[in-house]
Amino acid sequence: MLALAFLVLANLAVITPAQAASVYLRYDSSDAQARYAAAQMSAALVRHKHTLAISDAKSDYRIVLVRGPGTLAAEAYEITPQRGALRIAGGDGRGIIYGAFAVVEQLEVGTALNAMPPSREAPALRFRAVKFNFPWDSYRASATIDQHYATVKDVRYWEKFFDMMARNRFNSITLGTLHPWPYMIRTKNFPEANPFSDQELKEWQRLHREIFRLAKERGIDTYLLPWNIFVSKEFAQAHDVGKVNVYPYYNTKGDRSEIIKRYVRESVEQVLKEYPDLTGMGIVLGEGMGGMTIPEKIAWMNETYLAAMRNAKRPIKLLWNVSSVDTTEEEFALRRAIESVDFADSPVQLGLKFNWSHALSTPTLAQIHGGKLGDTYFKPRPKNYEIEWIARNEDVLALRWGVPSFVRAHVKANGVADYMGGYTVGSETYIPALDYFTAAKDGADWTYAFERQWLYYKLWGRLLYNPDTPDTVFSAEFTNRYGAKGANLLRAYELASATPLRLASLFYSTWDHTLYSEGMMWLKGRSMAYIGAEDLIKQPVLDPAYVSVSDFVAATAKGQKFGPDRVTPPALADRLEADSREALRLVAGIDASGSTALTYEVSDVKAWAHMGIHLAEKIRGAVALQTYRTSGDTRAQADAIAHLQNALTQWDEVVRVTRPLYRDMLLTHYTGNSKALNPDARFHWEGLRPQVAADIETARRAAKPN
Repeated sequence: MLALAFLVLANLAVITPAQAASVYLRYDSSDAQARYAAAQMSAALVRHKHTLAISDAKSDYRIVLVRGPGTLAAEAYEITPQRGALRIAGGDGRGIIYGAFAVVEQLEVGTALNAMPPSREAPALRFRAVKFNFPWDSYRASATIDQHYATVKDVRYWEKFFDMMARNRFNSITLGTLHPWPYMIRTKNFPEANPFSDQELKEWQRLHREIFRLAKERGIDTYLLPWNIFVSKEFAQAHDVGKVNVYPYYNTKGDRSEIIKRYVRESVEQVLKEYPDLTGMGIVLGEGMGGMTIPEKIAWMNETYLAAMRNAKRPIKLLWNVSSVDTTEEEFALRRAIESVDFADSPVQLGLKFNWSHALSTPTLAQIHGGKLGDTYFKPRPKNYEIEWIARNEDVLALRWGVPSFVRAHVKANGVADYMGGYTVGSETYIPALDYFTAAKDGADWTYAFERQWLYYKLWGRLLYNPDTPDTVFSAEFTNRYGAKGANLLRAYELASATPLRLASLFYSTWDHTLYSEGMMWLKGRSMAYIGAEDLIKQPVLDPAYVSVSDFVAATAKGQKFGPDRVTPPALADRLEADSREALRLVAGIDASGSTALTYEVSDVKAWAHMGIHLAEKIRGAVALQTYRTSGDTRAQADAIAHLQNALTQWDEVVRVTRPLYRDMLLTHYTGNSKALNPDARFHWEGLRPQVAADIETARRAAKPN
């Protein structure tokens, strides 16, 4: 049936008809997603001084939210201005939501209701997900993760987070934890596996049901993503199995005891039956499966997760994340296993980690988790699955980030093949919940960590939906937030926050802790350390277009040159410095006084820019140092010392900008090689200064070649 939405505020009586209109909203109240879209539209209208009429006859303007016509694809929308009205049509409930938000976006940039332009959009990619790990039974156990408990257990957080996702047109979320079942059910045949009282379990169940309900209302699919093979400590103790398959262990041997198989199978099936709003499941052939062959892992999955999904006899979507394996034969075995899935409600999403754990690097695919990627999963064309790139971000956590050209190029280069399903973006080592970064005691206009990184989510979400979305959409958000002072900020971020992308392209890395670009740190041996000139010299590149410092110096000594398609260290340094100085120029005249949010936006640009110039000087110093070591030219040594001194000066600027604004921050990367847990270690750029300064002495003491 059709429903009315109305709200009358007393203080709107002063608004003249020329300034505001009385608007009647018509939508299908039996449709949860249409109700949500109407609620968002209503709130926006009121914010912009309109009133909401109780009937069409008493309104100045009418907005209609409908499904159809049949020519609209799923998740597509069409906005049609009419005489005294606006029609928002969606190909489905999500399309209605996205169309409503498109109109809200126009209202926020000052477009009048009767001047709304016609528009039509459809999704470029079917699957657009955010990666999110729960802090309980977490994959990366540390104080960094534990501190989010209270925030993530608060339903108000999820309302805000899912609002952000819907507004940015993300349509899925993966919810990761080692062993979720005790937090959701008391398995009927294994009640001893659950450590909670009845009341505690009810609270956990209420939280999960609300998470799934809120997501569904906003058109967001939920995927529970556990790791394998894991049990609760209580189960392990009761049955004397799986002693190393409990939290916080994760890289451990696979225990294939029959009772564990039965416990997992029954737990999965019971969860699927008791949580109808849960959309899908994810499976991983990795953690907790040490010592097992690929056929053994597949067999275990068939007897547990996949059997449970079939037994549940209800619509279910499936993610299947894979890593590089040793042989093509194993790849074909995985492909056959995935193509044998005949119960999924939509194409299975086969997840591959783009450039392992550091997608914020280059749009060029250099590797996936475990190594190189062949064409086994692509040729011939998949029958029942699509490829989903997992774009992991373990590199930028505190400073605000946004490079629209990078995200757009990434999607256009890697999301266009006919076997592509989409992307999942997010972190393993970081939860975007509690804001544990901000030092400002008052004035912040945000509550949660993800709200600080609004540009990151807006860029990925909107460009995954439509990679042709123009930069004006993102720059308009800055001016909407900060007025004319925000006009240069998108361009400034484009230039300055390209710094971590360039570092990660130059400096080869693999799993989570092997690189933390924002901190100019890497896993050196067993612990995290600052990336010094010596490291830049020795480390190979990730992006094959880049040239390492050592290769460049060796080639130059032989009189060899690189073509225009290669990025040499001097060229990279020049580009870093030029872009960073232009970013500093763009924000130099912005008076951010009186606005905490604008202060942080401007300061983060400055931090990235000084870090970019620092990296440029570090690269130059590394080239000069290696040149001295190979040639004995004392002028090169003097150049190295000068460049590294300049690098220290720029690092001091990074510290000067960030010290008043950022706390000493917990950092999961400090767990090092994951066996040397250091859960209370904190990061700030200031703490690395001695390591930065040490490079100067390294250059001074460098020995001439024999």
